Amino acid sequence: MNKAGRAAGKGRYVNRISGKWLLLLLGLLLFGCGTSNNDNTSETDLEELAKTEVNEYEGQDLSSLTDFRENSIKGPQYIDVDVYTLTIDGLVGKPVALSYDEVLDNQKYTKAVTLHCVEGWSVDILWEGILLADLFEGVDVQASADTVIFYSEDGYSTSLPLQTIMERQLMLAYKMNGVVLPPERGFPFQLVAEDKLGYKWIKWITRIELSDDADYKGYWEQRGFDNEADVGP
Repeated sequence: MNKAGRAAGKGRYVNRISGKWLLLLLGLLLFGCGTSNNDNTSETDLEELAKTEVNEYEGQDLSSLTDFRENSIKGPQYIDVDVYTLTIDGLVGKPVALSYDEVLDNQKYTKAVTLHCVEGWSVDILWEGILLADLFEGVDVQASADTVIFYSEDGYSTSLPLQTIMERQLMLAYKMNGVVLPPERGFPFQLVAEDKLGYKWIKWITRIELSDDADYKGYWEQRGFDNEADVGP
Protein backbone atom coordinates (compact mmCIF):
# COMPACT_ATOMS: atom_id res chain seq x y z
CA MET A 1 0.00 0.00 0.00
CA ASN A 2 1.35 3.42 -0.93
CA LYS A 3 1.34 6.58 1.19
CA ALA A 4 -1.65 8.89 1.55
CA GLY A 5 -2.59 10.51 -1.73
CA ARG A 6 -1.19 7.61 -3.72
CA ALA A 7 -2.71 4.55 -2.13
CA ALA A 8 -6.19 3.70 -3.35
CA GLY A 9 -6.36 -0.04 -3.68
CA LYS A 10 -9.59 -1.84 -3.08
CA GLY A 11 -10.53 -5.46 -3.47
CA ARG A 12 -14.14 -6.32 -4.08
CA TYR A 13 -15.50 -9.52 -2.71
CA VAL A 14 -18.83 -11.28 -2.56
CA ASN A 15 -19.59 -12.38 0.96
CA ARG A 16 -21.40 -15.67 0.78
CA ILE A 17 -22.79 -17.05 4.00
CA SER A 18 -22.67 -20.82 3.73
CA GLY A 19 -24.55 -23.30 5.82
CA LYS A 20 -21.86 -23.38 8.49
CA TRP A 21 -22.55 -19.72 9.25
CA LEU A 22 -26.29 -20.08 9.85
CA LEU A 23 -26.03 -21.23 13.46
CA LEU A 24 -23.32 -18.68 14.10
CA LEU A 25 -25.47 -15.94 12.63
CA LEU A 26 -28.32 -16.96 14.89
CA GLY A 27 -26.02 -16.71 17.88
CA LEU A 28 -24.86 -13.29 16.76
CA LEU A 29 -28.44 -12.07 16.55
CA LEU A 30 -29.24 -13.46 19.98
CA PHE A 31 -26.30 -11.52 21.42
CA GLY A 32 -27.58 -8.26 19.90
CA CYS A 33 -25.98 -8.13 16.46
CA GLY A 34 -28.06 -6.03 14.14
CA THR A 35 -29.78 -4.03 16.86
CA SER A 36 -30.10 -0.28 16.55
CA ASN A 37 -28.54 2.33 18.80
CA ASN A 38 -31.14 3.86 21.13
CA ASP A 39 -29.08 6.98 21.80
CA ASN A 40 -31.04 9.55 19.78
CA THR A 41 -28.43 12.25 20.31
CA SER A 42 -25.71 10.03 18.91
CA GLU A 43 -27.83 9.17 15.89
CA THR A 44 -28.43 12.87 15.26
CA ASP A 45 -24.69 13.51 15.45
CA LEU A 46 -24.07 10.76 12.89
CA GLU A 47 -26.56 12.35 10.53
CA GLU A 48 -24.77 15.68 10.90
CA LEU A 49 -21.37 14.08 10.29
CA ALA A 50 -22.71 12.35 7.21
CA LYS A 51 -23.29 15.78 5.66
CA THR A 52 -19.53 16.41 5.65
CA GLU A 53 -18.19 12.97 4.72
CA VAL A 54 -16.66 12.06 1.35
CA ASN A 55 -19.11 10.01 -0.71
CA GLU A 56 -16.96 9.28 -3.76
CA TYR A 57 -13.32 8.34 -4.20
CA GLU A 58 -11.55 8.11 -7.57
CA GLY A 59 -14.81 7.44 -9.36
CA GLN A 60 -15.97 4.89 -6.82
CA ASP A 61 -19.13 5.40 -4.77
CA LEU A 62 -18.68 5.07 -1.02
CA SER A 63 -21.11 3.96 1.66
CA SER A 64 -22.08 6.38 4.41
CA LEU A 65 -21.03 6.19 8.05
CA THR A 66 -24.78 5.87 8.76
CA ASP A 67 -24.97 2.61 6.76
CA PHE A 68 -23.63 0.44 9.58
CA ARG A 69 -25.61 -1.68 12.03
CA GLU A 70 -24.89 -1.38 15.75
CA ASN A 71 -23.64 -4.85 16.66
CA SER A 72 -21.13 -4.29 19.46
CA ILE A 73 -21.36 -6.43 22.58
CA LYS A 74 -22.02 -3.56 25.01
CA GLY A 75 -23.05 -0.66 22.80
CA PRO A 76 -20.88 2.27 21.67
CA GLN A 77 -17.97 3.20 23.93
CA TYR A 78 -17.21 6.84 24.69
CA ILE A 79 -13.49 7.25 25.33
CA ASP A 80 -11.91 10.39 26.77
CA VAL A 81 -9.06 11.15 24.39
CA ASP A 82 -7.30 13.27 27.03
CA VAL A 83 -6.59 10.20 29.16
CA TYR A 84 -6.56 7.56 26.43
CA THR A 85 -3.49 5.38 25.86
CA LEU A 86 -2.82 2.63 23.36
CA THR A 87 -0.72 -0.04 25.05
CA ILE A 88 1.52 -2.26 22.91
CA ASP A 89 3.07 -5.03 24.94
CA GLY A 90 3.57 -8.79 25.21
CA LEU A 91 6.49 -10.30 23.33
CA VAL A 92 8.24 -7.00 22.75
CA GLY A 93 11.50 -5.58 24.04
CA LYS A 94 10.12 -2.07 24.50
CA PRO A 95 6.46 -1.99 25.57
CA VAL A 96 4.81 1.39 25.13
CA ALA A 97 1.69 3.29 26.18
CA LEU A 98 0.99 5.84 23.46
CA SER A 99 -1.32 8.81 23.66
CA TYR A 100 -3.76 9.48 20.82
CA ASP A 101 -1.51 12.20 19.42
CA GLU A 102 1.56 9.99 19.65
CA VAL A 103 -0.14 7.34 17.56
CA LEU A 104 -1.10 9.99 15.00
CA ASP A 105 2.51 11.18 14.79
CA ASN A 106 3.11 8.25 12.43
CA GLN A 107 2.72 8.37 8.64
CA LYS A 108 -0.94 8.39 7.53
CA TYR A 109 -2.28 6.12 4.81
CA THR A 110 -5.60 5.98 2.98
CA LYS A 111 -7.32 3.05 1.34
CA ALA A 112 -10.85 2.22 0.20
CA VAL A 113 -11.76 -1.14 1.73
CA THR A 114 -15.02 -3.06 1.97
CA LEU A 115 -16.15 -4.31 5.37
CA HIS A 116 -18.23 -7.50 5.12
CA CYS A 117 -20.34 -8.47 8.12
CA VAL A 118 -21.16 -12.13 8.72
CA GLU A 119 -24.80 -10.99 8.85
CA GLY A 120 -24.65 -10.47 5.08
CA TRP A 121 -24.34 -6.69 4.74
CA SER A 122 -21.30 -4.71 3.63
CA VAL A 123 -20.04 -1.13 3.39
CA ASP A 124 -17.45 0.51 1.13
CA ILE A 125 -15.48 3.05 3.15
CA LEU A 126 -12.41 5.23 2.59
CA TRP A 127 -10.25 4.61 5.64
CA GLU A 128 -7.35 6.73 6.86
CA GLY A 129 -4.95 5.50 9.49
CA ILE A 130 -1.57 4.25 10.61
CA LEU A 131 0.14 1.04 9.59
CA LEU A 132 0.51 -1.45 12.41
CA ALA A 133 3.93 -2.23 10.96
CA ASP A 134 5.01 1.33 11.73
CA LEU A 135 3.79 1.05 15.32
CA PHE A 136 5.64 -2.23 15.74
CA GLU A 137 8.94 -0.74 14.59
CA GLY A 138 9.35 1.06 17.89
CA VAL A 139 8.62 -1.81 20.27
CA ASP A 140 11.23 -4.40 19.23
CA VAL A 141 8.95 -7.34 18.43
CA GLN A 142 10.53 -10.61 19.56
CA ALA A 143 11.21 -13.38 17.06
CA SER A 144 8.86 -15.76 18.88
CA ALA A 145 5.82 -13.53 18.31
CA ASP A 146 3.49 -14.87 15.62
CA THR A 147 0.08 -13.55 16.74
CA VAL A 148 -1.35 -10.10 17.44
CA ILE A 149 -4.19 -9.87 19.95
CA PHE A 150 -6.37 -6.76 20.00
CA TYR A 151 -8.36 -5.64 23.03
CA SER A 152 -11.27 -3.20 23.13
CA GLU A 153 -12.58 -0.81 25.77
CA ASP A 154 -15.74 -2.94 26.08
CA GLY A 155 -13.93 -6.21 26.81
CA TYR A 156 -14.07 -7.49 23.24
CA SER A 157 -10.98 -9.11 21.74
CA THR A 158 -9.84 -10.78 18.54
CA SER A 159 -6.55 -11.76 16.92
CA LEU A 160 -4.72 -12.03 13.61
CA PRO A 161 -1.45 -13.65 12.58
CA LEU A 162 1.46 -11.22 12.68
CA GLN A 163 2.44 -12.35 9.19
CA THR A 164 -1.00 -11.42 7.84
CA ILE A 165 -0.76 -7.95 9.35
CA MET A 166 2.70 -7.32 7.91
CA GLU A 167 2.10 -8.80 4.45
CA ARG A 168 -1.25 -7.08 3.92
CA GLN A 169 -0.07 -3.86 5.57
CA LEU A 170 -3.12 -3.58 7.80
CA MET A 171 -3.79 -0.35 9.61
CA LEU A 172 -5.56 1.26 12.52
CA ALA A 173 -8.08 3.75 11.19
CA TYR A 174 -8.79 7.05 12.88
CA LYS A 175 -10.88 8.51 10.04
CA MET A 176 -13.56 7.18 7.71
CA ASN A 177 -14.70 8.99 4.57
CA GLY A 178 -12.61 11.98 5.63
CA VAL A 179 -14.13 12.47 9.09
CA VAL A 180 -12.70 11.45 12.46
CA LEU A 181 -14.31 8.23 13.70
CA PRO A 182 -17.37 9.00 15.82
CA PRO A 183 -17.72 6.95 19.02
CA GLU A 184 -20.31 4.72 17.35
CA ARG A 185 -17.75 3.74 14.71
CA GLY A 186 -14.84 3.00 17.02
CA PHE A 187 -13.13 6.22 18.14
CA PRO A 188 -10.26 6.50 18.69
CA PHE A 189 -9.10 3.55 16.54
CA GLN A 190 -10.64 0.71 14.57
CA LEU A 191 -8.73 -2.13 12.93
CA VAL A 192 -9.12 -2.24 9.14
CA ALA A 193 -8.94 -6.01 8.78
CA GLU A 194 -9.00 -6.13 5.01
CA ASP A 195 -10.13 -9.48 3.52
CA LYS A 196 -11.52 -10.53 6.92
CA LEU A 197 -15.14 -10.69 8.10
CA GLY A 198 -16.44 -7.88 10.26
CA TYR A 199 -15.92 -9.46 13.67
CA LYS A 200 -12.17 -9.05 13.12
CA TRP A 201 -12.64 -5.28 12.61
CA ILE A 202 -12.34 -4.51 16.32
CA LYS A 203 -13.29 -1.00 17.51
CA TRP A 204 -12.27 1.16 20.51
CA ILE A 205 -8.84 -0.48 20.62
CA THR A 206 -6.97 0.10 23.88
CA ARG A 207 -4.32 -2.62 23.85
CA ILE A 208 -2.33 -4.61 21.28
CA GLU A 209 -0.49 -7.67 22.55
CA LEU A 210 2.24 -9.47 20.61
CA SER A 211 1.93 -13.16 21.42
CA ASP A 212 3.05 -16.67 20.49
CA ASP A 213 -0.46 -18.07 21.09
CA ALA A 214 -1.48 -18.85 17.51
CA ASP A 215 -4.62 -20.58 18.81
CA TYR A 216 -5.91 -17.54 20.71
CA LYS A 217 -9.65 -17.11 20.30
CA GLY A 218 -11.41 -13.81 20.81
CA TYR A 219 -14.98 -13.02 21.85
CA TRP A 220 -16.85 -14.44 18.86
CA GLU A 221 -14.23 -17.05 18.05
CA GLN A 222 -14.83 -18.55 21.50
CA ARG A 223 -18.49 -18.81 20.51
CA GLY A 224 -17.80 -20.83 17.37
CA PHE A 225 -16.80 -18.30 14.75
CA ASP A 226 -13.98 -19.24 12.39
CA ASN A 227 -10.66 -17.89 13.66
CA GLU A 228 -9.49 -17.28 10.08
CA ALA A 229 -12.57 -15.21 9.16
CA ASP A 230 -11.60 -15.00 5.49
CA VAL A 231 -14.07 -13.30 3.17
CA GLY A 232 -15.38 -15.85 0.67
CA PRO A 233 -14.48 -15.67 -3.03
